[in-house]
Amino acid sequence: MNHKKVILTRKQVDGYVIPLGLLNLVNVVTDVGMVGCGAYDLQALNNFGYPAAKVRPAHGSSIATIDDLLAGIIKEVNPAAEKLGLKIGITGREALELL
Repeated sequence: MNHKKVILTRKQVDGYVIPLGLLNLVNVVTDVGMVGCGAYDLQALNNFGYPAAKVRPAHGSSIATIDDLLAGIIKEVNPAAEKLGLKIGITGREALELL
């Protein structure tokens, strides 16, 4: 697993890349919620009241790095995250700034 600190406007958060053979499981976690690649089950996280969103790549075919996630476009948001202002179409970085 690789860990990277991500600097946002108001805080520093944690990004993780977990290699899984041919793909990477990528997410950035704040003190409030997370933004992740398409492999995450947002409804399961919502069942715990945990705000979460998925990104799709802005370029290329997959989210493989933290930078891909930050530049990616939000494609799905769970209800807990919607309450915080996250919405489809914003970037991963914009979503994290709301968390």
